[in-house]
Amino acid sequence: MARRTRTKLGTWRRIASGAWGPPTDPQIYGSLDVDATRMLEWIAAERERTGVRLTPTHIVGRALALGLAAAPELNVLISRGKAIHRETIDVFFIASVKGDDELSGVKVERVDERSAVDLARELGERAAKVRRGEDDVMDRSKKLVNSAPMPLLRKVIRLGGWLTSDAGLDAPGMGLPRYPFGSAMVTSVGMFGLTHGYAPLAAYYKVPLLIMVGALHEAPVAVDGQVEARQVLPITATIDHRYIDGSALARFAAAGKAYLADPGAFEPSE
Repeated sequence: MARRTRTKLGTWRRIASGAWGPPTDPQIYGSLDVDATRMLEWIAAERERTGVRLTPTHIVGRALALGLAAAPELNVLISRGKAIHRETIDVFFIASVKGDDELSGVKVERVDERSAVDLARELGERAAKVRRGEDDVMDRSKKLVNSAPMPLLRKVIRLGGWLTSDAGLDAPGMGLPRYPFGSAMVTSVGMFGLTHGYAPLAAYYKVPLLIMVGALHEAPVAVDGQVEARQVLPITATIDHRYIDGSALARFAAAGKAYLADPGAFEPSE
């Protein structure tokens, strides 16, 4: 065996080695800027036709679900060394419920099988119910979180994640349904005027990715060899690398990007 050459670490590398250990976090990050021209035209037409408050976040939620449908091996829960396939494609939408001070969320089921208008209608009704304090399950979970001492709360969160995801059980006493965060998650910083941001994946989410929707803004876009100023929708993703490899990610991204470019071409007629 050849003798390995060893050299002393420089000052910065010594400091860095003392400050951090080896990487153990599987999170990776990606971003996409979408030409939103056709999307916004379709949203405006559907709002006029249905009266439903459709937004780019709903469109991104649908794109996420269609991406998972195109790469079904991502629609799983990893537990105890096995991939447990989910029966449906459900999306958890994180939303502000008390101004900018408190976040909550709503899981919408079978998002790949429903229209964007239907999704927006249900999400709006259920989010309003949460804001009014009329969601009994959410109220029970909030009371538990607010009353538990911090050391106990950490254990409760881990236990809740294991019961509802790994064991696949409802935990009504804790205000937690089975698979509470669905197949993947969507949130938005666009409402705050921010164009880009990355959200962390908590261990108890048990999902492969979390999508963040930024604020629409004007940017130069190449169109048929010419540069035009167009409305662009920035989207970022935090991805758990344990779930996703290059091949599946490519199919997921291709399906999602096709839908985002022209939602009307994929939406069922109501």
